Amino acid sequence: MADRFRVTLAQLNPTVGDLAGNADKAREAWAAGREAGADLVALPEMFITGYNTQDLVMKPVFHRAAIAEVERLAADCADGPALAIGSPWVEGDRLYNAYLILKGGKITTQVLKHHLPNATVFDEVRIFDAGPLGGPYAVGDTRIGSPICEDSWYEDVAETLAETGAEFLLIPNGSPNYRNKMDVRLNHIVARSIETDLPVIYLNMVGGQDDQVFDGGSFVLNPGGALALQMPVLREDICHLDLERTAEGWRAVDGPKAVLPDEWEQDYHVMTLSLRDYMRKTGFKKVLLGLSGGVDSAIVATIAVDALGAENVRCVMLPSEYTSQASLDDAEAVAKALGVRYDYVPIAEGRAAITNTLAPLFAGMEEGLTEENIQSRLRGLLLMAMSNKFGEMLLTTGNKSEVAVGYATIYGDMAGGYNPIKDLYKTRVFETCRWRNANHRDWMMGPEGEVIRPSVIDKPPSAELRDDQKDSDSLPDYPELDALLEILVDRDGSIADCVAAGFSRETAKRVEHLIYISEYKRFQSAPGARLTPRAFWLDRRYPIVNRWRDPS
Repeated sequence: MADRFRVTLAQLNPTVGDLAGNADKAREAWAAGREAGADLVALPEMFITGYNTQDLVMKPVFHRAAIAEVERLAADCADGPALAIGSPWVEGDRLYNAYLILKGGKITTQVLKHHLPNATVFDEVRIFDAGPLGGPYAVGDTRIGSPICEDSWYEDVAETLAETGAEFLLIPNGSPNYRNKMDVRLNHIVARSIETDLPVIYLNMVGGQDDQVFDGGSFVLNPGGALALQMPVLREDICHLDLERTAEGWRAVDGPKAVLPDEWEQDYHVMTLSLRDYMRKTGFKKVLLGLSGGVDSAIVATIAVDALGAENVRCVMLPSEYTSQASLDDAEAVAKALGVRYDYVPIAEGRAAITNTLAPLFAGMEEGLTEENIQSRLRGLLLMAMSNKFGEMLLTTGNKSEVAVGYATIYGDMAGGYNPIKDLYKTRVFETCRWRNANHRDWMMGPEGEVIRPSVIDKPPSAELRDDQKDSDSLPDYPELDALLEILVDRDGSIADCVAAGFSRETAKRVEHLIYISEYKRFQSAPGARLTPRAFWLDRRYPIVNRWRDPS
């Protein structure tokens, strides 16, 4: 029997629906493994289709095409190491999330996912059928068990594989990021390692898909939970892992151990990669955004430059008579620091035309929110016109605090194709600006040093739609608001929970009401990078029409 087994781990970035492109990535990984003398080349869950496919994978012509692509891949990779790849699989009228083992020009084994996730962004119970508990597959004379992603979060699949002869576990994953997710994963996989007394390979995909970012971070544990290898997060990587047969069984040979970032760097990298991949995978090359002089548009502009390069970012100042000189100065300073194109488009003439057009209808009525929103919607109109004319995708810049309580104008500042900070509360926006000023990494395309000057971060937030306007005129101060939102949204807490945390019942009820009445705005809002397990979209699905309020 062989005393050494080499696995090539391909932590790669597929694109949903690009079957041929994903297959080409698999071929390249297989070629790298063959050159390195691998016995097995492993790719993540559902790699051939990309992930998360949602209902697309249920379309028969699509899943049949995906399986046919894997069959072609098997034929092309006949002479060399075995290849393991995630794919849909059909048996009769049943559709499965499968891990397919390709050897000798054929699909020789189909591992079928048993536990189907049905929470947060996943709806696999509706999409796939559950496979049975199964045994290991053989590559040469080595027996390998492959729990598929969610299967590794439960004891039964891994234990069944160990009991039926698996010599190590290889877990293919499509596991999306949320803040501090690596700790959660590690706890589960350490448990599987201890329970089975086997080495465990955790292989995760990487890359952005709509609002989700798959963060890689693949790792290998020896029995008892000792870390043998750690791949980087948020980067494609191919790594060759050796396992050796010892008197105690197979053991992974120590390999590289990438340093994992803290949560501030991880969040910023996720927002950057999410935008970069959204652009690349949808075919856009350039973006534009309204640069107001405020902190939200400043951090979005910075993320855009770090994701795409300054030459691909246009910033536009659209001032009214309420725009302060400080905002004009701050916006220009940010644009200059980032090195982006900066256009100046006053809205006074357009606003006057709209006001005059509506004057006969609005005669005798007091000015108020309607007139303020006209400014915002006019800016949205002008920015969308530029987007259409220049072929540049418009970024929207509302933070999670504003998105939660509807402090944004639909068809105005909510206009746009993507929102990098949609899941970032306002208090974290401030800290993220400070973090970016103090830190630079090789994956950032923007300049080093201070790119958002302190006056942008420190001034009181304002929409500047009327004289001396402050956000705090309409909302609790952001530290209080964000703390309430963390209870009501992120923890699904109650008004009683807010009161127990020291907040007034009146304020908590007001914030709860704003959350519920803003659902229709969120339903129409741009997607944005998911940073938490309670991001607005697939993580939190509430009715638009909703008369219920917490009576506590």
